[in-house]
Amino acid sequence: EVVLVESGGGLVQAGGSLRLSCAASGFTFDDYAIGWFRQAPGKEREGVSCLVISSGRTYYADSVKGRFTISSDNAKNTVYQQMNSLKPEDPAVYYCALTHYRIETVEPGDFCSWGQGTQVTVSA
Repeated sequence: EVVLVESGGGLVQAGGSLRLSCAASGFTFDDYAIGWFRQAPGKEREGVSCLVISSGRTYYADSVKGRFTISSDNAKNTVYQQMNSLKPEDPAVYYCALTHYRIETVEPGDFCSWGQGTQVTVSA
């Protein structure tokens, strides 16, 4: 059974940083890609970043490019998202998700397993 568990969310001031973690189990870690998504109240789920574990290729949405970095520690089966220079438009529940496709995708339909989410709040 695939299990993804996010952690690291919290409250931070605008301009601050947070690092989200996605601990994964139940599959061969480097055979897939992991994406980060976020969803704010009343808004659609937005793809933020993606990492193809085996190749290291990444994708970032324009809204976070240059501020967020996705990475992995394969020994720990964990994917991270370092979020710097957080803005008032960044608050949301952040989810990590698994896709069988070894491509940089942030189409929610490409992802088959999802974590429970972690809340990120940014104060002005």
